[in-house]
Amino acid sequence: MPMFQPSKREGLAGYEDGQVLDLDTAVKDGVLGGLGSGGVPGGGAGEKLDLKKMIEELDLSEVPSVFICPISLEPMQDPVTLCTGQTYERSNILKWFSLGHLTCPTTMQELWDDSVTPNKTLYHLIHTWFSHKYLLMKKRSEDVQGRASELVETLKKVKGQARVQALKELRQVVASHATARKAVVDGGGVAVVSGLLGRFTSHAVGSEAIAILVNLSLDSESRTNLMQPAKISLVVDMLNEGSMETKINCTRLIETLMEEKDFRSEIVSSHSLLVGLMRLVKEKRYANGTLPGLRLLRTICLHKQVRSLFVSVGAVPQLVDLLPNLDSECLELALFILETLSSLPEGQLALKDCQSTIPSMVRLLMRVSEMCTQYALSILWAVCSLAPQECSSVAVDAGLAAKLLLVIQSGCDPVLKQRSSELLKLCSLNYSDTIFISKCKLTRTIQ
Repeated sequence: MPMFQPSKREGLAGYEDGQVLDLDTAVKDGVLGGLGSGGVPGGGAGEKLDLKKMIEELDLSEVPSVFICPISLEPMQDPVTLCTGQTYERSNILKWFSLGHLTCPTTMQELWDDSVTPNKTLYHLIHTWFSHKYLLMKKRSEDVQGRASELVETLKKVKGQARVQALKELRQVVASHATARKAVVDGGGVAVVSGLLGRFTSHAVGSEAIAILVNLSLDSESRTNLMQPAKISLVVDMLNEGSMETKINCTRLIETLMEEKDFRSEIVSSHSLLVGLMRLVKEKRYANGTLPGLRLLRTICLHKQVRSLFVSVGAVPQLVDLLPNLDSECLELALFILETLSSLPEGQLALKDCQSTIPSMVRLLMRVSEMCTQYALSILWAVCSLAPQECSSVAVDAGLAAKLLLVIQSGCDPVLKQRSSELLKLCSLNYSDTIFISKCKLTRTIQ
């Protein structure tokens, strides 16, 4: 629950020095949001709502200041008043007393009477205010569910621009309300929306439909239905040609489909898909596409059958060139992909042929995280073992020897230390002992 902020209203009508003087005046002057005599919309005469439940479910950030306990800064559920006239939540003030304090926490006056008096008027005011808000929330929730169901029915009947408008409204509703999402799923809306995707679907309809689907809980049957070739083809097209929001939604949808246990790797064995994802992660104007793009690339890379396709679309040099501009989370994803591709002969060759590979990997050692160091070491080993004489000298000149000594002397994983020792030995084969020792000096590396 967030920390509650006092309402913008400067005090409440019917209060003086923080104390309730007259409930009727408070209600009449709008403290309860125009409830008249304190009633709540739709509430029966004898209806009693649980205050604690209402406070938790409403999770409001702005509450009238007189409802807030000065100790916890949260709404009071059992307000009690001290002899100083200040009101607190019962459990909070009793805890204050149990710590040996015999003062009023707000005024710091010494108490001449340590008894507490239930503030029934304030309790009733708090309860009525929250009841009003709670029942309004419930009513809006019911209205939203009904509207979501209406829109699903509308989509079965309309075409053209009317269909696009209905999809746009449904997208806004499901994005904002959990109850609407449940109503759409329970009412068979997933099948209706996914049924709009196909070979001849316009991008206007497709982008809205995908934006709705990524906000819904898709069961196994729904995911299987969406893996039809015509639907996947449309999603890939929009990944390449849609707006940035649509591209990100496409990556989210494909990632969701890949969670299905019967998912087939040939679905993502698409040159166009990988090219679209690489464009997404390289997009400089909209950096918010980098993380979802790399996440999906990583997931696809777990399928061995697709890895060669990664290399063939030029993913290796493009990812290496991206490394200096990535944050730590994106960096780990990109390095994971590169390390996975380094297990392929063509991946090793692509890494070796990229001039930035060795300097970038050396720079990352002991810089970001132990995981990044592990990936970088693995990539360096793959490259240097492919062409020991050529690559080892380039790596040593880039400061690799000194960095490897830092890894060996650090408190990192023993496996990393062992790999560092092996790589250090490989690099030393091209040098005399004296020259190699000079290459291991730390001054340049530290600078």
